[in-house]
Amino acid sequence: MQSYLKLSEEVAAALSTGRPVVALESTIISHGMPYPQNVEMAIAVEQTVRTHGAIPATAAIMNGQLRLGLHVTDIERIGVAGSAVMKCSRRDIPFALVQKYDGTTTVAATMIIAALAGIRIFATGGIGGVHRGASKTFDISADLEELARTNVAVVCAGAKSILDLPLTLEYLETQGIPVVGWQTDTFPAFYSRSSGLPVDYRIDDAKILATALQAKWKMGLQGGVVIANPIPLAHAMPAERIDAAISQALAEAKRLNINGKSVTPFLLATIEQLTGGSSLKANIELVHNNAQLATQLAVAYSILENQI
Repeated sequence: MQSYLKLSEEVAAALSTGRPVVALESTIISHGMPYPQNVEMAIAVEQTVRTHGAIPATAAIMNGQLRLGLHVTDIERIGVAGSAVMKCSRRDIPFALVQKYDGTTTVAATMIIAALAGIRIFATGGIGGVHRGASKTFDISADLEELARTNVAVVCAGAKSILDLPLTLEYLETQGIPVVGWQTDTFPAFYSRSSGLPVDYRIDDAKILATALQAKWKMGLQGGVVIANPIPLAHAMPAERIDAAISQALAEAKRLNINGKSVTPFLLATIEQLTGGSSLKANIELVHNNAQLATQLAVAYSILENQI
């Protein structure tokens, strides 16, 4: 497997010396935001991780290798290419590798690559989940299955609010995936601070959370943890406004018969247009907020691991 995995010198050095590392995804660059805001966001989020005491490890697939730690030119390359880049989840990884496609990694694929390198903490915007209307379409993100099998904690602003949040939480419960609210009793709704739905546990202290993660994995309890971190109040959007935009975007997607991997990028772009760019600004801010918390958690987890 190591022949497929290529770490940047910075990431390799950090892992070899026990320094904290935070994994970051790349589908948010290619499919989640327009250029040049996507590239600016990715570079700035990496800097947020460094500023708060960890090493960023952005994941991607390039030149037949799983990459952790991208150069600025790599980020620019996938940012400019945008949705033309292959969006890779678990099923796509071997095919992108052997055909040497450029591929950006979803939450699921990033978890896989992070776990291969021994990285336990991952920051993203929002996880995938059960799509609205899934009782007919069976459209359920592979992110949820990956959370059930891969030992990586995912810091997010909840699941993307374009999804069916109650069913997403039911699915997570069925798979035995803990949903932890960071300083909140309710599950965030991505652009908004609360969905009104309860989380499994509220934790306010990074050391306690890191200790719980360590205990889970040392006992052999396989699978990840969702760490739900609400968007900062100053950047949150009113639920009524974003819900109206989501409803309109969903209706447009249905009219155009957009489905599969294309649904989420289409909805996010349409919602951005309908909100006059406000949703994009909120998305960028919540990613920074998640990266900051993930770094705090990675530092606390690293201290525990280095004590052993």
